[in-house]
Amino acid sequence: MSRDSIGFTFLVSAALCVVCSVLVSGAAVGLRGLQEENKENERKKNILSAAGLIEPGASAADIKKIYDERVKGIIVDLNTGQVVTDDKELFPNPQEYDQKSAADNPKMSMVIPPAEDFAGIKRRETYSWVYLISNEEGKLSQYVLPIRGKGLWSTLWGFLALDTNLNTIAGLTFYEHGETPGLGGEVDNPKWKALWKGKEAFGKDFDPEIEVIKGNVVPGSKNAIHEVDGLSGATITSRGVTHLLDFWLGNLGFRPYLEQLREKGEK
Repeated sequence: MSRDSIGFTFLVSAALCVVCSVLVSGAAVGLRGLQEENKENERKKNILSAAGLIEPGASAADIKKIYDERVKGIIVDLNTGQVVTDDKELFPNPQEYDQKSAADNPKMSMVIPPAEDFAGIKRRETYSWVYLISNEEGKLSQYVLPIRGKGLWSTLWGFLALDTNLNTIAGLTFYEHGETPGLGGEVDNPKWKALWKGKEAFGKDFDPEIEVIKGNVVPGSKNAIHEVDGLSGATITSRGVTHLLDFWLGNLGFRPYLEQLREKGEK
């Protein structure tokens, strides 16, 4: 076959396509383990960040060490508040439970009534991870809760840390979103995230009252303990953060679990 013929050109093109496909597929398979490892490390980093246990730039080795020493993950039934990690029928291998995938699985999630969907997420998984944080003496010091909800352009995924009094916020972090850089994207700003520490999530009757307000909090004002400065030029994102916290701290979120903890504490 002549090298100048159309048939030869097609043959060479087809061969190159096959070779490239094999190389790309091989790379994807070969790197899958590393990708999963990086994904797991990122999850641990975000949990520790919400709990205030690591500084930016912490190494993978430090993250793993601190996580292994200070964090215990449990699975909670959001409908009942019961811890179900040890239910082997539901979770034969608890560490393999993928909460994100469960939210899209009709058998493991529910449709949220529109009137109660403050977070704008449409579906809510039945079971959620909760991360128990211990201090250096090995005593329980915080609860870290996965949260998510709609901002302006995207779903914001994050973690909220509560002290053991189940009211004082120890930290808040968002690790995945598509908000506008410099505006709604400031949910990533360490200075803004630092404003959350010490705020109180609940008011009387254990109802969520934490709120991102428009403008700045007035020190000493009646509701200052429940308020956080708004994000400049990002009203909808700010409102979205308030709404997602209302949802996840409410009846369809972690309230049943937190109420059980509170009852145990009172006893």
